[in-house]
Amino acid sequence: MRGANGLGFLLLAQLVLCSEARTQELRTDDGAWRAGVYSFSDETGGFRILGVSGTGKRDDPVVISQAIAGAGPVTLVIRIHAPIRPFSSIGDDANGFLHLRLVTRNDSGLPWVEFEFELQEKRGTPSVYGDGLSFDQRRQDSETVFADAYARFRDSFEPFDRLRFYEGVIDPERTGRFGFLITDFTPVVEFYLVQDPRVPTG
Repeated sequence: MRGANGLGFLLLAQLVLCSEARTQELRTDDGAWRAGVYSFSDETGGFRILGVSGTGKRDDPVVISQAIAGAGPVTLVIRIHAPIRPFSSIGDDANGFLHLRLVTRNDSGLPWVEFEFELQEKRGTPSVYGDGLSFDQRRQDSETVFADAYARFRDSFEPFDRLRFYEGVIDPERTGRFGFLITDFTPVVEFYLVQDPRVPTG
């Protein structure tokens, strides 16, 4: 049995190493992570991207594994590396739809009782209704939005594009999963997703 267990452990270790090697191949020269026609960067600091997969399509969303070290806002930089043609059905185009999943570990040492996302076309300047960048403001239901640690969410499109999850908690060293659709119909080659974990104030 010891030999079988040892062989099983060896095979598992090899699978992990192969998986890490495939993940590392997604890194670009500037340290960003490539997925489909997009790249994702933690260059602004305060968090670490641990892995990226997927293409951003509905049936193959981009999945970003990350760890956030603090209890304040951090900014994910998203860049497009393909021709921008809204609503295009050509696979190599950026067509204005990015299906995104975030697997987020709480490394802050504090519980997160809410979690808010904000889109920005220019860093530090909230996205407005007319710039075309949103959490799918055309949507009439919540089928593209979810979080496993929070029971409810609220989205805002004026005077900024924000998505806030509440009625729940992500405790320290635990992981929360989020999913939503980002749409951009007047696209730019670079935009920003501000991630803001909220801690108890009382």
